[in-house]
Amino acid sequence: MTRVKRGSVARKHRKDILEFASGFLGAHSKLFKAANQQEKKALASAYIDRHKRKREFRRLWIARINAAARENGMTYSSMIHNLSENQVFLNCKALAQVAILDAYCFSRLVREINNKIH
Repeated sequence: MTRVKRGSVARKHRKDILEFASGFLGAHSKLFKAANQQEKKALASAYIDRHKRKREFRRLWIARINAAARENGMTYSSMIHNLSENQVFLNCKALAQVAILDAYCFSRLVREINNKIH
C-alpha cells in the first residue's frame, strides 16, 4: 500500500480545532491535544444543553401560569384540566405570556372556564 502524507490535511484539521478553541482558557486554547479534548466536551455539553433549555423554559412557563392561576383562586393542574374540558387549546408558552402581559385577560379566562364547569 502506498504511503499517504497528510501534511496539509492534518494542518488544516489542527488549525480548525485550535480556532474553535480560541476562547478557551490556558492550554485548552494553545495545545492541540488539550484543545481537541475540550472541543469534544464543549460540543457534547452544547448538545445536552439544547435539550435542557427546552426543559427549563417549560418549567418557567408552568411556574408563571401556576402563580397567576393561584392569584385567581385556582391551581395549575386544575386550570389545565378545565381548559381541556372546555376545549380551549392554548399552549403553555402562550398562557404564560398572557399571564404576565395581560393579567386582566388571564383572570377573565380563568373566570370563564370556571363558570362553564360549574
